Amino acid sequence: MQDDLIQEVRRQAEICNACRYCEGYCAVFPALHAKRAFSDGDITQLANLCHNCRGCYYACQYTAPHEFNLNLPQALANVRQASWEDYAWPQPVARIFHRNGLILVAAMFLGFALLFATIQILPRGDDGFYAYLSHGAMVAIFLPAFLGPLACLVVGLCRYWADVGGGTVTYSDVRGAFTAAATMRNLSGGHGDGCNFEEADQYTQSRRYAHQAVMYGFLLCLLSTTSGTILHYFFDLPAPYDFWSLPKLLGVPGGVLMMLGSGVLAWLKLKADRSLGSTAVWSGEMGFIFALFFVATTGLALYMATGTTAVPVLLAVHLGAVLSFFLITPFSKMVHGFYRLAALVHEEGRKRLI
Repeated sequence: MQDDLIQEVRRQAEICNACRYCEGYCAVFPALHAKRAFSDGDITQLANLCHNCRGCYYACQYTAPHEFNLNLPQALANVRQASWEDYAWPQPVARIFHRNGLILVAAMFLGFALLFATIQILPRGDDGFYAYLSHGAMVAIFLPAFLGPLACLVVGLCRYWADVGGGTVTYSDVRGAFTAAATMRNLSGGHGDGCNFEEADQYTQSRRYAHQAVMYGFLLCLLSTTSGTILHYFFDLPAPYDFWSLPKLLGVPGGVLMMLGSGVLAWLKLKADRSLGSTAVWSGEMGFIFALFFVATTGLALYMATGTTAVPVLLAVHLGAVLSFFLITPFSKMVHGFYRLAALVHEEGRKRLI
């Protein structure tokens, strides 16, 4: 990780530690105030605890034009982004994606969509979606595309845990971390009014709710896929399923939540002050949001087109989007959910040992 980024956070953290005006704003400040000196691992942990709500920036009396020139949200965002790149495996892919995310996502979507469209030409005798792409082909393509990125994530998280000095984890640590993640309480802002991602000193809960919509929508879609897998292999009930089946009752609301949440996140991102985030990776962040939106939208369109002549085209486009999303997961901002959860677990352990 770049030493100048670490040193800048260390400088600002020491000033914040002396001031303590923002004490209690979010999980960052109790962890920050518990230290007098900060190792590189401590800085990385603080950066991944930060949810970039920006409440501390607008409350701070030492921002520019003050000579201290504090901008803690941006300093932490820079370290956080650099940590994801450093822990990613293989590392060069993450750096390329974060700086060219929109172009890469669009190219992958198009390329894989054409690939699936080509595969559809091959003859098969199955029903439903499998009439266009066999079940065996789907498994052969998507199982490695899911397990491979998952293995990359595990490698990165192990590196992170070692660097921040993570120790033994208890059930209470995990429960506290999951509660914080489920409620997104660190996106509620310093005074509980939400994030400042719009204009001037206007705080809203829009970003918090949008994150929750994306998170719960994604989990519902994951449960939908899992339930479909169970029905297929254990009950001999292959797709397609009708609306009142478990896969559809989970997947359709999940897709709607993902689409709405990612749309709001993109809108807020366009309105936000870029100087309070990591400006170098704006394209990568927007690419990730676009990927979420496109996966959800094409999935819903495919469901609505069931039984029509549009299915082959929409199936190729949707599968191309899903495959691309899986492959970019260890290198896109999708990793922030995993690293922040790990940071919250570590913070719960720190509080337990006080």
